[in-house]
Amino acid sequence: MDMTTIDPVRDELIKENPNFRDLVQQHQNYERRLLELAQLTYPNDEEQLEETTLKKKKLNVKDEIYAIMQNHSHSH
Repeated sequence: MDMTTIDPVRDELIKENPNFRDLVQQHQNYERRLLELAQLTYPNDEEQLEETTLKKKKLNVKDEIYAIMQNHSHSH
């Protein structure tokens, strides 16, 4: 599922859970920066390292988001 997809559980958590809201914002920020880096024709070593690091961070945040959503779904 894409973070921009309309999902009632996601929307509810964004309204009710500040930690979840921060994670979604962080995920969007990582995605935005990765798009900027992807536009570079000849990224330098530092930019390539940043891209790799951001991809890992984005995936970790996504895993946290889905874990919270799953826990919320099972508890409601």
